[in-house]
Amino acid sequence: MKEKKELQSTPSIWRNSRFTRMFAAHTAASFGDWFDAIAIQVLVAYRWEADPMLIALIPVVMALPGLLLGSIAGTLADRVHKAWLMIGCDAAIALLTLAILAVPGPAWLLPLLGLRAAAGVFQMPSQQGLTRTVVASGDLFRATSLNGLVNQASKVAGPLLGAMTLTVLSPQACIILNALLRLCSGLLLWPLRGIGPALASTDQQAAVADELQEKPALHAAPEAGDARMREEPVRASGFLSQWREGWAFLWRTRMLLHTLIFGLFGLIAILMIDYQFPTLLRVLAPGNESLLGWLVSAIGAGAVGCMLVLNRLNRISAGWGLGGGYVLVGGAIAALGWAQPGTGLPVLLTIGATLGIGNGLYIITQNYILQAKTPADMVGRVFGIQSTVIGAIMIVSPLAGGLLIQMAGAGTAFVWIGLTVGVLGLAGLLLQSVIWREPLADSSLAPEQNVDLA
Repeated sequence: MKEKKELQSTPSIWRNSRFTRMFAAHTAASFGDWFDAIAIQVLVAYRWEADPMLIALIPVVMALPGLLLGSIAGTLADRVHKAWLMIGCDAAIALLTLAILAVPGPAWLLPLLGLRAAAGVFQMPSQQGLTRTVVASGDLFRATSLNGLVNQASKVAGPLLGAMTLTVLSPQACIILNALLRLCSGLLLWPLRGIGPALASTDQQAAVADELQEKPALHAAPEAGDARMREEPVRASGFLSQWREGWAFLWRTRMLLHTLIFGLFGLIAILMIDYQFPTLLRVLAPGNESLLGWLVSAIGAGAVGCMLVLNRLNRISAGWGLGGGYVLVGGAIAALGWAQPGTGLPVLLTIGATLGIGNGLYIITQNYILQAKTPADMVGRVFGIQSTVIGAIMIVSPLAGGLLIQMAGAGTAFVWIGLTVGVLGLAGLLLQSVIWREPLADSSLAPEQNVDLA
């Protein structure tokens, strides 16, 4: 049987034209999302003066599609042309984003955000799966860190550009820019639309045909045996069967299971205040709408710096990446809660940068573990399962956070939640040999893969 030719690692990942197209599309979409996010938070928190519980409903309606559709989206991403699915999601997100321009208040905004989030649920596992398809194993850490770098870099430029746009124009202008950038993302992915299961199936069929020609005795199998051989692949390729296979694989893979469980415990706390930064900043600096953009940019800058260092090192251990990341994130959240009205901008930006460094450590480590420990044909399902569980948490955590802020105040809630995340991260550092007993490629990538990205 002919073996399928594997992708070869290259001295520079930028020579992979398929990845560069995906990277450009991801960049356009990420920057657009941050234009949009800042505009929506300013509309809700400052212009409409919504209370914490109403603000908490925004992540809830955005998480509900992930809870209902996450596993389905992951399974679908493993069965269809991933680029086609991503292009369709970009188009849907662009149209729903433009529809936001017509809403008169939060009650109309929430359903549109939920529908738009549903399109995003199908896009994320498709992107992860397509990355695993077009990038060689030796380049996977670089691709993962670069994609994460874009996510964080967009937190630097996106909020700053969004804040500048808000001062000159309006939140509606930021929303239009997001829709245009989503359309650009779809156009960049258009040449990749042929990559998917159909190509793999064609290769497999050709290989099987060659084997049958080389070994004609295989045609003499009993008729009943042939029927069973034909039926088994059909059953195995069923949608429900593949969905179950994804959960079973995750359950028996210790490294993946422990990584997701550890991360989800932290997310339960973090998501309680993730959308409540405007509520805290209204107390620290009343009327200063641009402070939100500055703080988010500082968080992104810290994450970008961290990811650039990791990209050069091309190595990270699970304990230091996940546990250490949570220590920094928790400490920064608690520090924001301790801040008092009149706290200087340099202090707030330093706290934000520290939060970003921790966030960068955690995101890169988790995504690399999920991709490196998952076969290429199951990446979509694993990330889809992650989306489902995160969606379930986001139904409860933001509402609990809104209630906590109303009862104890924004500052006190941030302190309690920050300390909780910090203690969890410290436990991860101290118990890393127990939690992540299986090494992650000897806690790093192979030495020969530690090359520059230039």
